Amino acid sequence: MKLMRVGPLGQEKPAILDEDGKVRDLSGHVADIGGAAISPEGLAKIAAIDPASLPEIAVDRIGACVAGTGKFICIGLNYSDHAAETGAAVPPEPVIFMKATSAICGPNDDVLIPRGSEKTDWEVELGVVIGKTAKYVSEADAMDYVAGYCVSHDVSERAFQTERAGQWTKGKSCDTFGPIGPWLVTKDEISNPHDLKMWLLVNGKMMQDGSSKTMVYGVAHVVSYLSQFMSLHPGDIISTGTPPGVGLGMKPPQFLKAGDVVELGIEGLGTQKQTFKADV
Repeated sequence: MKLMRVGPLGQEKPAILDEDGKVRDLSGHVADIGGAAISPEGLAKIAAIDPASLPEIAVDRIGACVAGTGKFICIGLNYSDHAAETGAAVPPEPVIFMKATSAICGPNDDVLIPRGSEKTDWEVELGVVIGKTAKYVSEADAMDYVAGYCVSHDVSERAFQTERAGQWTKGKSCDTFGPIGPWLVTKDEISNPHDLKMWLLVNGKMMQDGSSKTMVYGVAHVVSYLSQFMSLHPGDIISTGTPPGVGLGMKPPQFLKAGDVVELGIEGLGTQKQTFKADV
């Protein structure tokens, strides 16, 4: 299934994309796409609904594909070829940092370049959406806790991230720096999350053209690993890293400016398109 949220910011309705590409209203069956609705039981309930029986929705805006996210967790340097382009070694364990949930926005919303930004950068990433509470889970059982996947754009301000004192979070958490969606694609639709084409264009030019094949620590490993340190709850998102082609890794480095348009996508998970604007 492809689950989504549509409507004005703060007034999104839960919806499902049918086989004909029509958006159908789920609000008569679930309150939102999050919490209990994306548990194994909740997804089974939605799967039993005939989409043709649901009202069609005219879509003006697509919202973030998950509601009520408590944690937005990112894995750094998790693609071997991306680590190489930044001059970093592949880490001996997953690098964990947090992205503020206030960064979350819709997949086609404008992205705001923050005041004082010098080095706003792009990163297409595979997002993993948790469907039930995970604590101390084994790698063998970890996929039981995954509801599905989405496109995640881990927008970054590199000067904030690495050139100022402290940790990475402040360079990752600016408002609108976390577009997710357009859909939460349930895991049954993705046979192998480690063999998906990933791409990103800036102003029509291909910058990232990679694959989740080069992911170092896979989905099950990351879910299990994180659950040893913190409980994962329904609606939590794990952004699992990016392939090469980010602005920071170019020679010379390239960064985003107001007016730039970024398009990105992952095989089977849909596409995003954002216009970057100055946050005044």
